[in-house]
This record gives sequence, C-alpha cells and structure tokens, in this order.
Amino acid sequence: MTAPLRIHALPHPDEPSDVQLVERALAGDRWAEEAIYRRHVHRVTTVAARLLRCRADIEDVVQDVFLTAFRDLAALRTPERLAGWLAASTVHRVHKIFRRRKLQRLLGLDRSVHDETLVDQARDDVTPEMRAELALIDRVLDQLAHDDRMAWVLRHLLGYQVTEVAELTECSLATVHRRLARAQARVDASFGSDRDA
Repeated sequence: MTAPLRIHALPHPDEPSDVQLVERALAGDRWAEEAIYRRHVHRVTTVAARLLRCRADIEDVVQDVFLTAFRDLAALRTPERLAGWLAASTVHRVHKIFRRRKLQRLLGLDRSVHDETLVDQARDDVTPEMRAELALIDRVLDQLAHDDRMAWVLRHLLGYQVTEVAELTECSLATVHRRLARAQARVDASFGSDRDA
C-alpha cells in the first residue's frame, strides 16, 4: 500500500495566513471566520469521514468543530497551529460519538445507519481490484476496537505521523504503536487469508 498524499490548505501568497485570520476573527471579522472555514473544512471533513463513515455523524462533527472553534478561538495559544487544533478537536468529537455508540449498543438502543464505506468514498477512477482491497480493509476495520481503528486510519489512510497520531488521540507513543501493531496484524492476516482462499 502506498503512503497517502497529505494535502494541507496553504494560503495563496496574497491571502492572509492562519495567524492573521485568527487575529481578525478574534476582532469580530466574520469574513475571517468564513475564510478559516473555507480553508480547513475539507481536512476536518476528511478526518471525520475516514473515522466515522456515517454521513449524519460526519456533518454533525464538522459543524460542531467549527462552532466550537469560533466560540473558543481565544483559547488557541498558537494560531499557527490552527490546522492541528481543528484536527484534534475533530478526533475528540469522534471519540465522543464512539462512546455514545458503545453505550447505545449496551442499552440495546443502537440504530441501523448507513455507513459510507471506503469503496463509497473512493474516486470514480479506482480500479475494481483496488475496490476489492478497500472492501476487505473496510471489513477488517469494522472488526477492530475503535481506538485501534482510529490509530490505523489516522496513520495509514490520512497519513499522519505516529507522533501526530499520539497527539491527536491524546495517548502515549507506546500506546499508539501497540494500537497500530494490533490493527496492522489484523489487516495483514485478512489479506493473507483472502489470498489463500
């Protein structure tokens, strides 16, 4: 599997930086808030979509991340880290959804929702062979504990470095390495058993 392409929203030289936009937004400039949203919504949505796959939950997370970000913007100590702050907020909200889902299952209140699979999210030009691999990865990811799944998706589908995964999930590097190893072992075993069949 090749490393994912990481695309960060870089401002055009004529556009204000994140630091400038944060300063302007803190001063009450609505245009600056809109510019922050436009610059970062794709990445926030991508992180939420790769982790959740349920369209309604994804939309809720994206909306909540930006509403909370604009409300708590003054708490951002280093405005140049806005993108990381938004990503961490996204991961935090995904954790809350996972906890809610677990509680709903325990109480027998879980509802059937249509989750978008990796195949559903794939571009139209993806080959049938790649679609089959994505479907297999989806089946494996569905069987993982949500912490293992989150670590694997952040690392292998979204391209975060291991240190970034630890920061986003608020756990130690050793814990991230254990989660990644467990998840990768399951992925590898599935691909091995699929090829043996």
